Order: sequence, then structure tokens, then C-alpha cells
Amino acid sequence: MTTFDEAAEMLDEIADALPAELMKDLNGGIYLLPHVKRHPESKAGKPLYILGEYISRRDLGKFINLYYGSFMRIYPQLPSGEMKEALRRVLIHEFIHHVEFLAGERGLEIKDEIEMEQYRRS
Repeated sequence: MTTFDEAAEMLDEIADALPAELMKDLNGGIYLLPHVKRHPESKAGKPLYILGEYISRRDLGKFINLYYGSFMRIYPQLPSGEMKEALRRVLIHEFIHHVEFLAGERGLEIKDEIEMEQYRRS
């Protein structure tokens, strides 16, 4: 099991390796939060956890949260190399939301909504 501190170190390494241009206007930064975050529409028996989210608010700025507790619910025994890759995938996903937001695009947001609709129907 990857500890919170190990995951935080992995996330720092991943973020440090990304092009600086991605950080443009991400004035709130990147956070690894310890808790589990369930989606508000999560179903009993088929839970839906939020691994990460891009947040853009006038009063708080733009930032990315990743939820360690959610990763541990979905990937409790993942070897550290695979956990680092899972963190990377989620972080890149959230950066795509950030870049699209800055460009006035919604492609990934629409894709996420389609996947959410499939979950609702399942």
C-alpha cells in the first residue's frame, strides 16, 4: 500500500516533470488531499469515487485536487510504480480540463458527462 507521504512525493515528481506552460494560471496549485470523495450520484453497491478534480473559482483561483483516500479505495494494493502511473493519468486528465478551460473548450468535460450518463444507466 502506498502511504499518503509516498503518494505526495510521487505527485510532486510528476508535477515537476510537466511542462511549465501547463501551470499557466493554475494559481491555486496542486493538492493531494487525504480523504475519500464519493461522487454525489454514487450508487450503493457500485460506488463512484472522485480521484481528482479541476476547480476554477473567481474567489479561490484555479487549482487541482487529487484525493488519496479515493485512490486507496480503488487501488488499495497497487504497487508503487503503478500507483505513480495512476496519479499521473489523473493529474494529466485534470490538466486537460485546466487547459481547455483557459481555451474556452469543453471536449473533456463533454466526454466525462457521457461517461457519467453511462454510469447512471448501469
